[in-house]
Amino acid sequence: MNTKTSLLDALKAAERTGLSTSTLAKLRLSGKGPTYIKLGRRVAYRPEDLDQWIDANRVKSTSEYTVKAS
Repeated sequence: MNTKTSLLDALKAAERTGLSTSTLAKLRLSGKGPTYIKLGRRVAYRPEDLDQWIDANRVKSTSEYTVKAS
């Protein structure tokens, strides 16, 4: 698949992750969110980076939970 056509904008990334676009923006600012691509003023995400970030944040109990950087 062509990477250019598989990029998701922040709205589509928010839909895919179940987060709001403002939460994704805050995660970008803190460096704790999924890897993203900056193209001028545009922010884009690769679907596989979102999936990898989601998988990296899997836990079995609340005692395991820590916010992980991408």
